[in-house]
Amino acid sequence: MRSLNIFGALLLVLLTVQCKEDKKTVEKNAPQKSSLNESFSAEVLSSLIYEKPSNIKTPKGMVWIPGGEFIQGAVPQDKIAMAHEKPAHRVAVDGFFMDVTEVTNAQFSKFVNETGYITVAERAIDWEEMKTQVPEGTPKPHDSILQPGSLTFKKTKNSVPNLFDFSQWWNWTVGANWKQPNGPGSSIKGKDNEPVVQVAYEDALAYCKWANRRLPTEAEWERAARGKKEASIYFWGDEDTVLSQMANTWEGEFPVNNSKSDGFEARAKVGSYPPNEFGLYDMAGNVWEWTSDWYNVNYYQELLTSQQPIVNPKGAATAYNPNSPYAKEKVMKGGSFLCNASYCASYRISARMASSLDSSLEHLGFRTVATVEMLSANKP
Repeated sequence: MRSLNIFGALLLVLLTVQCKEDKKTVEKNAPQKSSLNESFSAEVLSSLIYEKPSNIKTPKGMVWIPGGEFIQGAVPQDKIAMAHEKPAHRVAVDGFFMDVTEVTNAQFSKFVNETGYITVAERAIDWEEMKTQVPEGTPKPHDSILQPGSLTFKKTKNSVPNLFDFSQWWNWTVGANWKQPNGPGSSIKGKDNEPVVQVAYEDALAYCKWANRRLPTEAEWERAARGKKEASIYFWGDEDTVLSQMANTWEGEFPVNNSKSDGFEARAKVGSYPPNEFGLYDMAGNVWEWTSDWYNVNYYQELLTSQQPIVNPKGAATAYNPNSPYAKEKVMKGGSFLCNASYCASYRISARMASSLDSSLEHLGFRTVATVEMLSANKP
């Protein structure tokens, strides 16, 4: 099923990849009840997988993320944290393996070449299916628009006073897909080591199945990104003056001018910036990354009512976003080359955004994880 974000024609509010929370939702400095409960019981902690089992070999291109407990969500000193990042809560996860980098064009190309897989953005659009995701009575767009494609970014010529209106810089582009990430005429030739983008959630799952991997949960992703920083805003600490040295983000006035002080305007080759303490690259900026969790604006608040230890959480049971009532969305983490301090600063560890299952964009990719159980089951 496809979601066409054809601005001005359909006004489909199905894309939530930027900091689109309205002012009522953000409440940056609103007081939040804390769920920084005491540490888990010895029984719970003793059941976790901390260190890599000696009989399991680390898969190529991956690194072991040790299990343990940590605080998930916004840290107290983060003054721009959004409401859906609060309250912070104590979580415990088993150890797992994670890709050192985002999945690259070269890796995704190998998958497609071996399987013949066709991504969502390359498939024909069925209006009968698509209209079930939009308000009743939405007129059918012209056939010239109902063609395979995806969303691409375009700078504005002038300053944008309303940064909540993302239709000003996102365009539906017929012909945009993972091989032509910026639309017809663009190419991934010579860009094998850049992260693959324009992949919908279904596409990421298909790759995972082929590679005997899965997508990380939001808790796993945040555990991995945090490294050994127990209470920092960024994976390197709390200092934002070193941002351009640590991550590929938007430097300058968004979405008008990018000074490229970090060395890039769009996607960067994976591993272009320093890794975090677990040896993971691009856990901040470059491209957003899919996780397996449903996006639910109330999820963190609902955890307050739970009396059970939050161990290996899989996220909300259902998706819920009042800003996109017709979409089923998954959580994305890490921010992208379009994140700017004046806009959302989603290169923060706790930052979380959402995208509908069938949306694909030029700044959204993924990385995979593997568990001890998965690798053990695959051993001869």
